[in-house]
Amino acid sequence: MAKKYIIEGSHPLKGIIQPNGNKNAALPVLAATILTDEEVILRNIPNIEDVVIMIKILEELGKKVEKLSEHDYKFTGKITSNSINSELGRKIRTSILFAGPILARTGEVELPPPGGDVIGRRRLDTHFLALSKLGCSIEINAKYKLVTNKLVGKELFLDEASVTGTENAIMAAVLAEGQTIIMNAASEPHVQDLCNIINKMGGNIDGIGSNILKINGVKKLHGTDFKIGTDFMEVGSLIGLAAATKSEIEILDAEPHNMNMARLTFGKLGIRWETDGKSIFVPGHQELKVQSDIGGMIPKIDDAPWPGFPPDLVSIAIVTATQVEGTVLVFEKMFESRMFFVDKLVSMGAKIILCDPHRAVISGPARLRGTTLTSPDIRAGMALVIAALCAEGTSTIHNVIQIERGYENLPERLKALGAHINVIDE
Repeated sequence: MAKKYIIEGSHPLKGIIQPNGNKNAALPVLAATILTDEEVILRNIPNIEDVVIMIKILEELGKKVEKLSEHDYKFTGKITSNSINSELGRKIRTSILFAGPILARTGEVELPPPGGDVIGRRRLDTHFLALSKLGCSIEINAKYKLVTNKLVGKELFLDEASVTGTENAIMAAVLAEGQTIIMNAASEPHVQDLCNIINKMGGNIDGIGSNILKINGVKKLHGTDFKIGTDFMEVGSLIGLAAATKSEIEILDAEPHNMNMARLTFGKLGIRWETDGKSIFVPGHQELKVQSDIGGMIPKIDDAPWPGFPPDLVSIAIVTATQVEGTVLVFEKMFESRMFFVDKLVSMGAKIILCDPHRAVISGPARLRGTTLTSPDIRAGMALVIAALCAEGTSTIHNVIQIERGYENLPERLKALGAHINVIDE
C-alpha cells in the first residue's frame, strides 16, 4: 500500500543514530552469492525495498535464502534458472548486476532492461562492452540475452568509471580463464566491499581501492561470512540533516575515513563535525556561512567519481545550502535530471536559480514553508525530508517508496531524534 509522510517542521533534533549498512554494497554482494553453491552469510544488510527485490530475484533463480536476524542472511544452493523475472527486474536499477555472475556460472543470462531512479539517462554500454570483451555475445530485444562458450580474461579499459559496470566485470572475470585487468575502474567503498568478499570466497583480486584492478581467474569460489560497511551516503545525509536543522546529532559507526571529501565539501558551507573513533558528532546551532574561495569568489560544489564528492550527496548539499548564509554554485555533472527536484524547494521558499540541468545557484538562508511534495528518487526524497524538517508548518511527502528504497525505517529513527513525522497510508 502506498504511504505518505506528514512532517511538522522547525523542531530541533538531538540524539544518537546508527546508520545502516551500505545499500550500494549490499546489492552487488547479494548478486555475488550466485558465484558459489556453498553457504554465504551476509551481515549488516539494510532492510530496504531494493534489498527485498534482489532477494526475491535470487529466490526465483533457485537460491535458498534464510533470514538469520534483522540484518543478517544465509544463502545456499545452486541457481536453477538463468532468466530474471521481468516484473522484478524492472523495479530496480541493480537487477543488471545479475548479468556478470549468472553468465560466469551458466554461460547464458536473460534479463529485462533495469528500472530504478529517474535521474537521467543511465547507460548500460559500459556493462556490455566489458562483458563482450570477456567473450560473450549480446542480443538486445525486449530482453537482453548474453551467451558465452567460455569467458577469457582480457585487458579492459572502461569507457567510464561506472560502479555497476565495474562490478559486473569483476563478477564475470573472477571465474574467467586467465588474467583480467580493469582500467578506469570505479573504486568506491561498495566496489571495495565486493572485491573483498570475492577474495574471502577464494578469488584473486589485486588493486582494491584503486582504479586499476588485476583479477586472476579461479575455477571455483567457496562460501564465506562477510559484513558490509556502513552506508556513507546515509552518513552524509545525516550530517546534512543535522546542519540544516541546527541539531546536535551523534552518528555511530560512521567510518569517518570514507567522509574525507564530504568534510571538505560540506566545509564550504561552514559545516564542521568532530570524530571519535568510528563516530561522527555534529554540534548543534552552527553558524553556517559559505566559505568564499580565495579572492572572495563564490565557491563551487561539484561531484566526481570516488574519491570525489559522491553524486548521491548532491541533493543533500543543495537542501543544506538553502539554510546557509551566502551563495554557492552546485554543479552536478553526471545525471541530467537529478536537479529537477529543486523546483519543489523553490515552492517552499528556497532561493535557487536552476541555470541548466546540471547547475544551480543557491543563496541562503531561506525561510522554508511547509507544502505538499512528491519524492522523485531516493536522494532527492531524503533532501525533501530534510527541507520539511527545516520548514515552518506542515509538509506532506508522497511517493515515499522511493525514499524507503534507500533509507531503512527512516520515520521511526528520526522520531527517536525528536522529529515530528508520521506515516499515513494513501
